[in-house]
Amino acid sequence: MDEQLAGRDSQLLRGVLPMLILSTVQRGETYGYELVEQLRALGLTDLATGVVYPVLSRFERDGLVTGRRVASPGGPARKYYAITERGEAARLDAIARWRAMTDIAERGLDPEGARP
Repeated sequence: MDEQLAGRDSQLLRGVLPMLILSTVQRGETYGYELVEQLRALGLTDLATGVVYPVLSRFERDGLVTGRRVASPGGPARKYYAITERGEAARLDAIARWRAMTDIAERGLDPEGARP
């Protein structure tokens, strides 16, 4: 993929990633690397670990998730994240906005309503 296309994909991911992170954390308390692995399993195979942690930090600062340190037997303590009520409201709002936007995009791509 050329760099210009990769940059566009990066912009798309930047818009969708917060919603995906909230939705993943909503399914159960998780730590950063485990979250990255879950997102990679969805198909974001090129997702860099360093992209997720700033979003989690911002979410924690904004009260969308809580974080707690748990000792790990094999290394440093892990920080586990759980969604808050405010985070769940933000997640549902993001999903509604995403669905409205994808509906507009679908109509724009196929105004006749006939998919190939």
